[in-house]
Amino acid sequence: MLSLDTLLAQAKENEASDIHLKVDQRPCFRVHSELKETDLPPLTAAELNDALKAILPPHLLSVFTERHEADFAYFIPKVGRFRVNAFMTQGVPAFAFRYVKTKVPTLEDLNLPPVLTKIAKAPRGIVIVSGATGSGKSTTLAALLNLLNETEKLRIITIEDPIEYMFVDKQSLISQREVGLDTLSYPDALKHVLRQDPDVIVIGEMRDQIGFRTALAAAETGHLVFTTLHSGTASMAIHRLLEFFPSGEWEQIRLNLAGNLHAVLCQRLVRATQEGVVPAVEIMINTPTVRKLLETDKLEILPAAIETGVDDGMQTFNQALYHLIKSRMITQEEGMLYASNPGALRMNLQGIFLDEANRILST
Repeated sequence: MLSLDTLLAQAKENEASDIHLKVDQRPCFRVHSELKETDLPPLTAAELNDALKAILPPHLLSVFTERHEADFAYFIPKVGRFRVNAFMTQGVPAFAFRYVKTKVPTLEDLNLPPVLTKIAKAPRGIVIVSGATGSGKSTTLAALLNLLNETEKLRIITIEDPIEYMFVDKQSLISQREVGLDTLSYPDALKHVLRQDPDVIVIGEMRDQIGFRTALAAAETGHLVFTTLHSGTASMAIHRLLEFFPSGEWEQIRLNLAGNLHAVLCQRLVRATQEGVVPAVEIMINTPTVRKLLETDKLEILPAAIETGVDDGMQTFNQALYHLIKSRMITQEEGMLYASNPGALRMNLQGIFLDEANRILST
């Protein structure tokens, strides 16, 4: 017989971020980005149906019956809060639980570059945290907000789906809004956010034109906006934003970004030599050089601008991995797996540094 509360408590003890329940399969935990099967018996359809009846809020019964999926929160005293997505698969309920953490990590806890402190405290503009699914974007974003909460008196409003970290007000006043629970949708929340007297706006994920236009309007009126985006590199984040719009609008969007973007971070989680993972972070800051490249549609040169912008706080993935290897935080073998240019990284580790980026910028 499945004891859901006991299972979720065990997941928390094992530092699982996610718990997956599916018929005829053992419960699975995601720990440090890896799925791990438990030694519990495979789940039956009856157990999963009983779990749905036990935890689905009454007001969502009709929603689940009609749409076959629902988002809601589940709280266990002395264990914590979980964000739940219940959905049907092969006619049987399945569940994805996400543990909502109350201890927010610091930049130091995550081994993030010190320059992120300066980026977090920008007076205005758009800061994008990008990367692939499971690359720790939400955790890095939480660390940036935690820094502001501990050091600045600001009004911070977040729009998240789901809320992954619960903040307690310290220096700042924070209102966290969860899509599906506190607001019907991202567009609904974004429509009103500028009327809520924010200093800082957090758009949990940049999904479409509406999110970008809201971020742009906020930045233009002196607000600081944080958001996440799926992209493989910092420069590719610009291409990803352009894809939200028809090609006829791309020039104007680039000009808007040139005037209002503050920084783009892109990260990859690399297995550490010790336990767990460590982020390799590519950093692009909107320096005069980057701004000019955005304005003149020379996006293909952005990687070279990042590589030569070390004095401004920028770094490529190769440069980040080089420092992680040299500091023995990751192995050379792991670094090569995540390098944008493994050949160049190998030469760097041998003491060979080419001046190719400067040549590209000068042409």
